Amino acid sequence: MTHFWSSLFFSQIGTKQWRYYDFGPKVVTPLICLPGTAGTADVYYKQIMCLSMKGYRVISVDIPCVWNHQEWIQSFEKFLDAIDVHHIHLYGTSLGGFLAQLFAQHRPRRVKSLILSNTFLETRSFAAAMPWAPFVSWTPSFLLKRYVLTGIRDGPHEPFIADSVDFVVSQVETLSRDELASRLTLTVDSASVKPLLLSDSFITIMDTNDYSAIPQQLKDQLSERYPGARRAYLKTGGDFPFLSRPDEVNLHLQLHLRRVGLEAQPELVQSIPKDGTGGGPSKENDKEDRDDEQKDNGGNPESNSDESQPSPSAPESSESHGLDEQLLSNAEIHYIDQKDSIILKPSAMSMNQHSAAAGILLQSTWEFFIFSLLPLYVDSLYIYSNNAWKLRQLV
Repeated sequence: MTHFWSSLFFSQIGTKQWRYYDFGPKVVTPLICLPGTAGTADVYYKQIMCLSMKGYRVISVDIPCVWNHQEWIQSFEKFLDAIDVHHIHLYGTSLGGFLAQLFAQHRPRRVKSLILSNTFLETRSFAAAMPWAPFVSWTPSFLLKRYVLTGIRDGPHEPFIADSVDFVVSQVETLSRDELASRLTLTVDSASVKPLLLSDSFITIMDTNDYSAIPQQLKDQLSERYPGARRAYLKTGGDFPFLSRPDEVNLHLQLHLRRVGLEAQPELVQSIPKDGTGGGPSKENDKEDRDDEQKDNGGNPESNSDESQPSPSAPESSESHGLDEQLLSNAEIHYIDQKDSIILKPSAMSMNQHSAAAGILLQSTWEFFIFSLLPLYVDSLYIYSNNAWKLRQLV
């Protein structure tokens, strides 16, 4: 029986704190998961458990507080250097998919492949829909949360999609004002993805066909940009298919990784230490990691031509959903810096989702009242700044 291990890390790299999960054999080139505006590293726990048990290395990260796209590229590269990862496969959804493309554009030698889900190429339409974008960094936390939550489609949903929405809502409640403000700034700050050096054959576009917060026009633009990319369509799944349709998403992720030449190494899972330190960064495996990366270049991108048809998967039961959360709740938490590691007590990724949703519902009445005053708030700031400028002119 294989041993399941997990580690949560907080790493201070320069002025940025990175919170991330690192699972799986370190000699394998990792798949790094980037969440959307409302997500955290926790939302990919079903991919982490499935793929790491099969012998893949999976790293799921929180987007740190960065305030422009160039800062994101530099900060993410420093993060990879700090954990001794030289080449990566990126899986990004929504904002995470956009940031993944930007990194692949500016650091092409480090990105081996891309999996893009419900994402976009440019931010112009989001900036047009948010006229108060210049005041994001001054906006109170509860108004930012309210704005983010309005982008999540309200019910009715089928049970598994409803569960995924509840989970993401609970994650939004854990985000600080600066985290929310910085992510919204990245969404509306003017930028677009230029043509990539990465071949389309190393890109998979995975979208849901029912609905998404990303307009269909933007998803069509993405498909037109990468005409040779593999298509992976899910009939349903909403905005968070990695939670609501994990079996199908995990299957497409495995097919993609095999297609680009990265094979799982399940035999290495048996050798993971039982103290939970198997997922942590280590410099001694650097040579093996590079050898594996050279082997990774030998994949045949033209194989598996019939992979564009998603394979059917059995519906996940509620018992399985609860078991997944129970397994991940036994994770050991590690606080690390660039020099040492301290193992703390076992911790649970166990925020009560339904309680969080109920709390939001109870506050919705007064929050809506205050949110309706936001235009007046913005107008008052404008009038104040305008009068202050006139006063300075008179003086």
